[in-house]
Amino acid sequence: MTEKIGVLGTKSPQRTDVERVVNAPLPTVYGKFQAVGYMDHERGDEQVALVYGEIGSDDVLVRLHSECLTGDAFGSQHCECGDQLAHALRAVVAEGSGVVVYLRGHEGRGIGLLAKLRAMALQAEGLDTVEANLALGLPVDARDYGVAARILEDLGVKSVRLMSNNPRKREALVRHGIQVAEQVPLLIPPCDDNITYLRTKRERLDHHLPHLDAVAHWS
Repeated sequence: MTEKIGVLGTKSPQRTDVERVVNAPLPTVYGKFQAVGYMDHERGDEQVALVYGEIGSDDVLVRLHSECLTGDAFGSQHCECGDQLAHALRAVVAEGSGVVVYLRGHEGRGIGLLAKLRAMALQAEGLDTVEANLALGLPVDARDYGVAARILEDLGVKSVRLMSNNPRKREALVRHGIQVAEQVPLLIPPCDDNITYLRTKRERLDHHLPHLDAVAHWS
């Protein structure tokens, strides 16, 4: 049986000191958003929420998107991150309102860009994404979602329909005081280059990826 990996602690979350700094219109290929910029004074990260339409407070369609330079900017097929970001932006526009919180400092599930590239090199040698992090002496998942919860609170959001396949992301938001009315699947068709990575996320990190059953014959 494949070992499951626990990645989030159970201690009570600490409140994060987040300040709204700027609100600017941001026309994109997906639609016209408002880019709301924040400073996370605790970690020193600059954060941004892309807000579309009049979002209200309850059951807001939301994506918490972890920064992924290789996927989001370079179109890497090692992961599905870039496609998930594009899908989420299209989804909130189609919905008529919603929020995509782009979480900087989350690169490589929180280990940073260079460490992520080192882990990718180990994966090319045969380790899976969990084994690679552990081989480097790094946590499997170091992400914290306190800043995301504070941003949503600042935007007046009390409950969300969360676009995510990761149940731990839902658990983290609830611990930080944001209710999750629904978890909306964000399923991207796999390719030869990411099928092993996606299987590891399902088998060891508990991501809900039922669409992988249709490609179970892939090596």
